[in-house]
Amino acid sequence: MTPDAVPQNYLPIVIILFAAAAFAIVSLLAGMLVRPSRPYQAKLAPYESGAPIFSDARSRIPMRYYVIAMLFVIFDIETVFLYPWAVVFKELGLFGLIEMLVFLAILIVGYFYAWKKGALEWD
Repeated sequence: MTPDAVPQNYLPIVIILFAAAAFAIVSLLAGMLVRPSRPYQAKLAPYESGAPIFSDARSRIPMRYYVIAMLFVIFDIETVFLYPWAVVFKELGLFGLIEMLVFLAILIVGYFYAWKKGALEWD
């Protein structure tokens, strides 16, 4: 590959990036021009999930919330590893099956450990 041919390979990527940026800018400008702008006090008030705010946003959150959120992220990310394994399942053979069973056993042990420690209780 010659050095002068390399920039030509990136030309489609640059065109797509410019097209995406132009689409975003045109969409935002069209929205600003078309939509009505009639702000009033209730519309400008902050809200959370459609409900009015009932306390200060800087209040302390219980540690249990973070533990449950971390457990969700950990188990969610680990189960994503099942998809590539399922794609190449036939190519891996018996070794791949045993390896995934060990992986799932570790996940199940971790789940039961968290359950036994009460990390999944929402009190």
